[in-house]
This record gives sequence, structure tokens and C-alpha cells, in this order.
Amino acid sequence: MKYRLCIGLLVSFFATASLAGELIKLPDGIIRLDAYPAPALQVNDIDGVAYDLQDDKGALVFVHFWASWCGPCREEMPAIQRMAKRLEPEGIKIALINTAEDEDTVFSFLATLAPDIRALMDVDGQVTEAWKPRGLPATYLVDQQGQVRYQALGGRPWDEAVYLDFLRTLMTEQPVR
Repeated sequence: MKYRLCIGLLVSFFATASLAGELIKLPDGIIRLDAYPAPALQVNDIDGVAYDLQDDKGALVFVHFWASWCGPCREEMPAIQRMAKRLEPEGIKIALINTAEDEDTVFSFLATLAPDIRALMDVDGQVTEAWKPRGLPATYLVDQQGQVRYQALGGRPWDEAVYLDFLRTLMTEQPVR
């Protein structure tokens, strides 16, 4: 009887911890953060259409800061496009923010590396400054409640199975209260 009780308690503990996100295996380069409210993110895309992060509340949002002059950004962008093609139909939202470059530069860059990506334009750098990335590329994963929970610094192979599985886990994760 004591043995069953101990096993039951252990199973209950791990199930609870798993739901709370504590047992999620982190892929290389992903940092778990103490959750904090996402800074404001209101910008226009390259075509002048407004974007507001608040409109994506209720979904996992992949917030990514990049620039065309950044070598790792250049290498990573095709993988992000492939990841987006696979996961957007499943519900992930993608916010790719270019940091203070002109439209011609952004258009030329994306035309060759990721033509299906919607570029958001931080024309004056103020949004980037509010998010405070320590370098580029920088990715933040914002949960369904608008909390920044994970960060990745540097380029990642976002279209590889370990990253796709990680993002899918976060997309289906129940809110921690």
C-alpha cells in the first residue's frame, strides 16, 4: 500500500511539473526566463499594414529581431521560413522585426532568402530598444497570456525536429496560473 501511494505521489508530482513547463527539454541555445509581460510591439509591415502583438494574444508568438547585415540572420532566415510554413497552420504566430533598415534593403534581403516572410519594420529602432536584445538575431517566445518565457540568442535551425517539437509543445501547453 505504501509503495502504491509513493508511486502515485511521484506520478502526480511529475505530471504537475510537466504541465507547469518545468520538464520541457530545451533545445540548444534556448534560455528559459522568469516570465514577464511582453513589451509593446506595434509596428507596420513593409507594405504599411499595422501589426500589434496584442492582437496575437491567445497564441504562441515567435518574436524575432534581425537585420540584413547580420551574418547569422542571413543563415537563419530560410529555416525560419520553413518553420513558419509548417507551424503557422498549427497556430503559431510569427513577428519578424527588422531593426531600423530601409524598405529597399529589407525587400532585397527577403527576396533572395525568405520571400514568403512578412517583414515588420522598426524604422526608428524604438521597439528593438524596448525589447533589449543583446545582439542579433534574437528570438523571444511569448506565451498565450502575453508573457515572454523563452529567449534564443544567435541563429538557430528552427526547422529541425527538436525545435519544431519544442515549439509545438509550447503551442499546446496549458496556462500556468
